[in-house]
Amino acid sequence: QLVESGGGLVQPGGSLTLSCAASKSALSFYTTGWYRQVPGKERELVADVTHGGGITYGESAKGRLTLTKDNVNNTVELQMNNQQPEDKTVYFCHATIISGLEYWGQGTKVTVSL
Repeated sequence: QLVESGGGLVQPGGSLTLSCAASKSALSFYTTGWYRQVPGKERELVADVTHGGGITYGESAKGRLTLTKDNVNNTVELQMNNQQPEDKTVYFCHATIISGLEYWGQGTKVTVSL
């Protein structure tokens, strides 16, 4: 129900936008957002937004990320600026409903390299 796009190669200092398209109305989700997972570590929150519009950014954001939700087109976009080699990993779209049930996308890979 969640399909990511926008991953790929970006140079250090460059920008990339990830997009997540939901098959159901974005308004039906309690939270929607992005996580990332570095091999050998647990998935960590990148940013998410609640049904009411409250946005939480994870520690990796460091003022470089902007999360936006489009309730008309059922998408959530993550604008990532000033990408660094440590940002290289797989990013997952994530959503929850009020019951706590979670949905995950299949992941999109981001590579930061010259």
